[in-house]
Amino acid sequence: MNKALRIMIVDDETPARNRLRDLLADCNETLPLDICGEAGNGIQALEWLNQHPADVALVDIRMPGMSGIELAQHMLKLPHPPALIFTTAYDQFALQAFEVNAVDYLLKPIRQERLATALEKARRVTTLPPAVKNLDEKSRQFLSVTERGKVLLVPVKDVLYLKAELKYITLRTAQREYLLEESLTHLEQEFEQVFVRIHRNCLVARAAITGFERHSSDEGDSHWEVLLHGIDEHLPISRRQQAIVREFKHL
Repeated sequence: MNKALRIMIVDDETPARNRLRDLLADCNETLPLDICGEAGNGIQALEWLNQHPADVALVDIRMPGMSGIELAQHMLKLPHPPALIFTTAYDQFALQAFEVNAVDYLLKPIRQERLATALEKARRVTTLPPAVKNLDEKSRQFLSVTERGKVLLVPVKDVLYLKAELKYITLRTAQREYLLEESLTHLEQEFEQVFVRIHRNCLVARAAITGFERHSSDEGDSHWEVLLHGIDEHLPISRRQQAIVREFKHL
């Protein structure tokens, strides 16, 4: 006898979650399954998945705060990410859905036969790729980091700077540092309106810049440093990027 599939439902609309519950109850007659959790948004879903295992996640795409596409990217950093089935009223996200390796893409209103087929496909899924690039229409609202087997969400608006160091990127907020496994170049491209490059290995949040200071070394050399809100750390600006000082002085 097949082990029951542990299903999580993620949808911001209560009627949609109730409808899925009814459909899953009907599917349970032929495919053993267990609805192990529900969430009304992506943040709640990730918090729940950090604490509980699930085999399949039924995820709406258009949700406030964090889209289903962005949630899928964060989920792939979990030690054992669930197979992903998108549920949506919009067909324009199909390509993005399959690029984040969704098992299936169900258009609302969902038919029981179609859901059962998707669940059977999910049951056969055994592995998922470790990471994906950003595929959402808009920039992410959060960056995700892995600590002690859990995925933590850091709001992009809280990030003061991103500094590449060896294999990792140091993500700094006013409260603490995190280690991020992403490409600094890709982050710069995705968040070009949020961060500005001050050095080949460092991006700073435009909104966090409070000023600049000129620093002179004992050898007589001098360079500009950027000051950021909320921390005492001064970050050096490379000669190549010193136009940023003039740019911000004219704002």
